[in-house]
Amino acid sequence: MVTGIDEVDWASLRHGHGSAEDVPGWLRALASADAAERATALDGMYGAVHHEGRVYDSTLACVPFLFALAAREELPDRGCIVELLISIGAESAEGADRDRRAREAVCAGAEVFTALAGDPDPAVRRTAAGALVRFLHDPPRVLELLRRRLRAERDDCVLLALTEALGRFAHRYPALADGAVDLLAEQSAPPHPPGLRLAALGQLALRAPARLPADPVPAAVRLLHERSAQRRRVEEHSGTDTLVRRIRRLRPSDEQGAVLLRTLHSALGDRVTDRIALLTGQLTSPDPVDRCNAAWMSAGLFRGWRGAYDEPVRLLGAQLGTEQDRLRDAAVSVLAELYALAAPAADELHALVTARPDLWTHRWERCPPTLGGPLKALARSGDPRAVPALAQLLAGPSAPAGLGCELAHLGRAAAPLAPALRHRLGRVPLASPAAARLAAPLVAAVGAVGDSDAVPELLRLLSGSPDGLGARDAVAGQVIGTLTGLGAAAQAAPLLHALLPTRHAAAAAGALWSADGDASAVLPVLLRELAQPEPAARGAAARQLGRLGPAARTALPELHRLVRSGPVRERIPAACALWRIAGDPGPVRPVFRAAWTADPRTRVPIARCLAAMGPAAAPLRDLLAAELARPRRHRSRVGAYGHRDILDDERLLRWCGEALAGL
Repeated sequence: MVTGIDEVDWASLRHGHGSAEDVPGWLRALASADAAERATALDGMYGAVHHEGRVYDSTLACVPFLFALAAREELPDRGCIVELLISIGAESAEGADRDRRAREAVCAGAEVFTALAGDPDPAVRRTAAGALVRFLHDPPRVLELLRRRLRAERDDCVLLALTEALGRFAHRYPALADGAVDLLAEQSAPPHPPGLRLAALGQLALRAPARLPADPVPAAVRLLHERSAQRRRVEEHSGTDTLVRRIRRLRPSDEQGAVLLRTLHSALGDRVTDRIALLTGQLTSPDPVDRCNAAWMSAGLFRGWRGAYDEPVRLLGAQLGTEQDRLRDAAVSVLAELYALAAPAADELHALVTARPDLWTHRWERCPPTLGGPLKALARSGDPRAVPALAQLLAGPSAPAGLGCELAHLGRAAAPLAPALRHRLGRVPLASPAAARLAAPLVAAVGAVGDSDAVPELLRLLSGSPDGLGARDAVAGQVIGTLTGLGAAAQAAPLLHALLPTRHAAAAAGALWSADGDASAVLPVLLRELAQPEPAARGAAARQLGRLGPAARTALPELHRLVRSGPVRERIPAACALWRIAGDPGPVRPVFRAAWTADPRTRVPIARCLAAMGPAAAPLRDLLAAELARPRRHRSRVGAYGHRDILDDERLLRWCGEALAGL
């Protein structure tokens, strides 16, 4: 047992869940002979002492005892303890004082890592390799230790960790990087095994691209195929068949291979053509596990970067005929995010939809069914061959949730579904709490199809339930927009007038203007909304005023004020309205230029307005041309990824192209 644990006043210390009185028990359990006790203790350390990566005073108190445990060769699972120490000592983005103290505490004990780098347990050696670079403040000595370990090491996983450590060393110590890069270049060549050579290529691409071979992508693909063939031979001759091996055959995976290829993709960065070639090599591998890894990696490439993706998309489609569910499901999941870009795989998607009606829907436990991936991807691609299957689902007793939203991507091609959509829309229970959830997708589909026969159902929805609650308030804006698009706003005039005092005032006023062209009747409402404190209300009012054009001149002073104040993103609707009302690009172009750079989320509405401006947009030609030349998608660095980011980016490219063509 590690001595000194009871000498710490743990009750006076804190962790993520309160008093640290339970920490001594976890530290002792880490040395238990029982695997379940060790796992529970490690969970406690991560869940409380190092909760969500945070550092507490109890975390600092644990560091010496964790080092003592890691150094005891007779203890199992010490690699996990080293990983915990690395996590505790990792550099914090926030740079909090306590985090710096944690790093200093781990660095103070870093000499232990030099011994652990040669430990009998390969799991310990693997984790210690990276710890040497992170925490031992003697770069020449660290490089020499890594060099010696490379010469002595025989375990493939440890060799890969040492390779990654060399890359980290080259990044951390640029003045001494040449020695690490020389070792990486040595490892990237024969007679080293293909997996190690592939790892070294990835690190060279990250840290010293000038040292790569002339054609790194073909070399990487060849090494991947060699490694996979080698791995399959090992699996085929691995001795007695066991339950674990049978499970692995049913659900094969290769996380190590995925890491190697992800590193190379990251290193290639904006070299999209090379990344497409690498992805093509992965998707044509004889090994289905390689192809499955490639499918998931393709998602990252498609989401973050623009490119000519017809070939990798076609190869993703080729995976749909496989008997391996995991590979097929991975390909379907990626294709469903591509919308129109999935067109090269439409034949294979249609074949899968035809052959597997059981995949038309997906059921989650205790949830209504949703549209299945293959049919969703086919509909989102705009392929009319999705219509017959969608018609069968609409005719069934319970259509999948959100079906109408996916159907909307078919546009006029979904016209045969209009009667079924009307029927379902007419059956939405207006007083139900679920009314808005049921109605919104159907309204979207009706608008996309352009079904003017659905006006009575839309008016019913707009009127709301008898008690004034239900669907109306939740979807009123969407219904108003659909009625306007169908040219039926005049039929809704009494209902629209009733909505003028509500939060849907701007939409209702705009629809009334489209019905009778009487600006004087709606301008007071829109001016009132333009002065509201809520940004959403002001934006909606500005958009409707822009539709009125010169008839809305009385709104110009307030629009000028909005253009000069507030967050950049909120200025764009007002700026677009200014142009449409006054036709003067002078006050508008500076706002567009500033917003384009400051907030990429504004680029789609700006580009759409620039396309309408024609030659008046010429001074902003440089923004449009630079956007079309930029390889990275415009929202790839803004917040978390959303499934519509690819769709929005493709729309941006289309609007930029139209705007440039009009100059």
